[in-house]
Amino acid sequence: MTPTLYDAARCPYCARVRIVLAEKGVAYETVEIDLADRPAWIYEKNSTGRVPVLEEDGWALPESAVIMEYLEERYPDPPLLPADPADRALPRLRIFRADELTDPYYALRRGEEGAGERLATELARLDAVLASRPWLGGAAYGLADVAYVPWLLRARRQLGVELAPFPALSDWLERMLERPAVAAEADVVASL
Repeated sequence: MTPTLYDAARCPYCARVRIVLAEKGVAYETVEIDLADRPAWIYEKNSTGRVPVLEEDGWALPESAVIMEYLEERYPDPPLLPADPADRALPRLRIFRADELTDPYYALRRGEEGAGERLATELARLDAVLASRPWLGGAAYGLADVAYVPWLLRARRQLGVELAPFPALSDWLERMLERPAVAAEADVVASL
């Protein structure tokens, strides 16, 4: 059965799932959800009414981080988590703490006082991480990188956040954009 993604182009959480599906080469159907006018039935798929929701084999799974892990297990090739359990812990921790980036991003989007400085602090922290290793999850590209890139693409394009002061982060983003799945997401962001 072909999975169905309940999606919203502007949603970075949905972007995570779109990127993983593309990386895995999984064909899927899309049902676009208008976030400004959510249909009542979406609450049957996810009690919070949020997207993404992945539906496959007659059941629905919400929450992007959980969907990414599910897709990694359901479609193991190519792998987006390391084989060693200890090495898998770092990307999982990074994903678990993604709100350290997303919270100041949304605060900046809402125009909250001090949000730009909070976001810059988080970007500097990510820059320091990437100065010590090539990818957010360790030695190889994977789910941790996918978990963060939607916000960085949107911060740069939609909020005018300059990444030049963060050279390791800028280099990481350029390497990310070499991946067809991430380049396709950048095209989605450009069309918003």
